[in-house]
Amino acid sequence: MGVLEKTKSRKVFFGEDNDALVRIIIINILVTAILFFVRSVYQLSDIDLLRFQNEVAAWFVLPADAGKLLSRPWTLITFMFSHLDIWNLIANMLWFWAFGFIIQSLYGSRKLAPLYIYGGLGGGIVYVLYSNLVPGGQNMVNAALSGANACIMAIAVAATVAAPKYRIFPMLNGGIPLWVLTIIYAIVSFAGTSYGNAAAYGAEIAGALVGLLFINLLNRGRDPGRWMTSGYDWFFNLFNPDKEPDRESVRQDFFYDTHGAPPFSKQSHLSQQRVDEILDKINQSGYQSLSYEEKDLLRRASEEDI
Repeated sequence: MGVLEKTKSRKVFFGEDNDALVRIIIINILVTAILFFVRSVYQLSDIDLLRFQNEVAAWFVLPADAGKLLSRPWTLITFMFSHLDIWNLIANMLWFWAFGFIIQSLYGSRKLAPLYIYGGLGGGIVYVLYSNLVPGGQNMVNAALSGANACIMAIAVAATVAAPKYRIFPMLNGGIPLWVLTIIYAIVSFAGTSYGNAAAYGAEIAGALVGLLFINLLNRGRDPGRWMTSGYDWFFNLFNPDKEPDRESVRQDFFYDTHGAPPFSKQSHLSQQRVDEILDKINQSGYQSLSYEEKDLLRRASEEDI
């Protein structure tokens, strides 16, 4: 098979390329499409959309109320893939592509997904804590957080710190510095957040701090997302019959699995003097005092009538 055929045969979703950027975008689109489909069913059935918010969307978005979060803890993950506005989805995915492409190019796809999830978790936790602990935040306990804003903020800051001299559109007078694009994104993101919703602002700031911490750990040689990628590989390899055996299994098979054959062992040279020494040791300390090598030598001596 030629190079072109190999390229065409690669899977786009959960495939050989491990393109986290594409996968995360697809997951966002799929989850949001499901929400929009169900909402359209409510609309066509003349059902109040408030019921859609309470009966469907509430199981995907992150509630500000800590009590509700305890009854639906999975929303701490699902909210970062759920968008209730189509234009918010489009804008977020375009920004995610811009910044995520840089992170994936510099550090590989296996770092992008953990950074995305950590950014969302950091933003979600701050959102709930602010809504329940900070004076004035209690007014927002009936609100909810949705969308990938905190995740993208983490990736934007991480990309800017990782490549401060990176420039986009180099054909325009040498290009635009990446930090300028990050500032533009921050302004647009904050402007799109509901006015007065300080908890949502705090979520995006938390996402930025997570991105800064994540990239600093990577630059120090530590990988905070290793456990995520390992778990991901293990789970999806269960359903992949074409997976290649990992290097450790190959090493185990070739060097440690003897397939029933006895392992190599060092054998001492047989001599009458050596046998006599072993017999003397048995007389003094008993047979149990012999080492494995001495017992084996004594067995060989008996077979060879020495």
